Amino acid sequence: MIQREQITGLVLAGGRGSRMGGVDKGLQTLDGEPLVQHALRRIAPQVGSLMISANRHPEVYRGYGFPVLPDADTAYPGPLAGFLAGLLHCRTEWMATVPCDTPRFPEDLVATLAAAAGDARAVVAVTEEAGERQRQSVFCLLRADLHVDLAAYLGEGGRKIEWWLERQGCVDVLFDDVGAFFNANTLDELRRLGAA
Repeated sequence: MIQREQITGLVLAGGRGSRMGGVDKGLQTLDGEPLVQHALRRIAPQVGSLMISANRHPEVYRGYGFPVLPDADTAYPGPLAGFLAGLLHCRTEWMATVPCDTPRFPEDLVATLAAAAGDARAVVAVTEEAGERQRQSVFCLLRADLHVDLAAYLGEGGRKIEWWLERQGCVDVLFDDVGAFFNANTLDELRRLGAA
């Protein structure tokens, strides 16, 4: 069984926030607190150490007391660039990733993924709605040594998380609470989260 101390958490806050008008999504507020703060508080009890993936306002993010990592290569757009930066700096055997824009993810997310890992190198959360399963691809538990394969994948021009996870033979773990994975991509969705 993977222990909590063997896992480093990575909060992904490095996106461009294009659907929010280009704002730094992690610093947008929900219930009076920045989204990144919600994510950090929720994942902190689930992991042994923490890092933040951010490409803007590093001084603000450093104020939370955790290492702040810019993308390893700005030519690699999207969450996989944050994954790679995290994996390159990870000092534990495993790394768990969560995005900053989904503040109500399960409080047992990491433990549930870890319990299903077995011999897998990657484990990912899945939800089901109206009989359709959907991978919540940025909610992952990854072996830290996957940085080698991820760097190669990005170097080949790969960008899709789904394809890279398939390449690892990832294990899917079903979570019943679909609402826990509701993410705020727009300011309207952020308002809906606050109202809920």
